[in-house]
Formats: sequence, C-alpha cells, structure tokens
Amino acid sequence: MAKYEKHLTGDFDAFLDYLFDGIMNGSASASYEDGSEWTANGVRVAVRVFERFSWSGSNRVSMNVTLAGSGNQLFLSAITSGGSQAVFWKLNTIGEESFLDKVIELAESYGGGV
Repeated sequence: MAKYEKHLTGDFDAFLDYLFDGIMNGSASASYEDGSEWTANGVRVAVRVFERFSWSGSNRVSMNVTLAGSGNQLFLSAITSGGSQAVFWKLNTIGEESFLDKVIELAESYGGGV
C-alpha cells in the first residue's frame, strides 16, 4: 500500500476533472471502476476508484482517490493497493508506487490556485 495526501486551494469540480483526466490518460491500461459523491453543509466529498495493469508485478493495482472540499479549500487522499503476488506479506510494491506517482505529479503541478 502507498498513500499520498495533500491540502490544496482551488475549484472542487475543476480539480476533480483534472485528476480524473490525468489518471485515465496516464496509463493505457487505466480503468475507472466506480465512484461516489456526498454533499452536506457546504462540504463535498468525491471518491473515485481506478485500476490499472502493473507490468512489473504482472497483476492489477487499484487506487482510491478521495477529494474533500469546503469552498476553495481542498483535501486530497490517494491510496493504492494490490500489486503483490505473495500470500502472507507484500513483495514488489513498485506497481502501486508507480500508479500513485501519477496522482502526485498531477497534484504538485496543479495550477488551479495551489
């Protein structure tokens, strides 16, 4: 498992679209599995689940991306899982880390008011 979290400033919908497009265009095998959204008292939360094939592990890796926002204050949490073929412990988490690197790149280069 690999995890990345970041506080940002920007437009919730614009950043969510930016992440979605960047993740889907960042890997030929990336797929959008499902998502959910919730809003209450001015707070919005969007969850997106992606998968992609990991060539290094010869298996699929999943990534959960959660974006929370209140006004222009955003919080991003991305967590990957999978990517190991071992039964009792994790070996070869390169696929997870590589998938997460795309989100890190997108968040760190976001020009929407970070």
